[in-house]
Amino acid sequence: MSDSATSNRRERRMKATASRLTAVARRLTAERGLNGFTVEEVCDVVDVSRRTFFNYFPTKEDAVLGVDPDDDMQRFGEEFAARGSRGWPAVIDDLADLVIAHFGAVEHDADEHATFFSAIEREPRLFIKFMGATRERERMAVALVASREGVDVNDPRAEAVIHVLSTLLKNTGERFLDPANSSDFSTILRAHLDALRVVLAPASP
Repeated sequence: MSDSATSNRRERRMKATASRLTAVARRLTAERGLNGFTVEEVCDVVDVSRRTFFNYFPTKEDAVLGVDPDDDMQRFGEEFAARGSRGWPAVIDDLADLVIAHFGAVEHDADEHATFFSAIEREPRLFIKFMGATRERERMAVALVASREGVDVNDPRAEAVIHVLSTLLKNTGERFLDPANSSDFSTILRAHLDALRVVLAPASP
């Protein structure tokens, strides 16, 4: 087996372990709160050592929140930049495509997202940390858009794109988690984007 294949296999195994640790930590937090379980209990369920847990996450809070946002954002940014500048109309489409691809890659379903939000609603400190990470990601995303489009980081167009997409993602998430919903994440987000295009389309003369 080649070094590349071995590396890819190891990376997939590590991601799967991190995902299992996060899923268990979220479920236990939603059920009992952060103080209602131990790291050892999470490790027992996932069948890994305490040392392995801390190789992935420094605290239980980080395990609940999931992947390292900086590492995640770096990969996202590289893929976005690789598409190249093709004008402002393409920016939000590229961002949405990558969000949808990422959402599919992590294989979150509605139940998993509901568990996550139940956990952060139960623990205010998790909510504060989550919102702080969200704001930092938005700041990084604005800088990413500005860099690709060759404008200043304070350019209102770069800020507008991210703020609009953030709102669409928030609305998409709320609808996705609605118990009455039967559509997948991609379908809902693209419907929101289509509606936005209709609203912003120039009026007929």
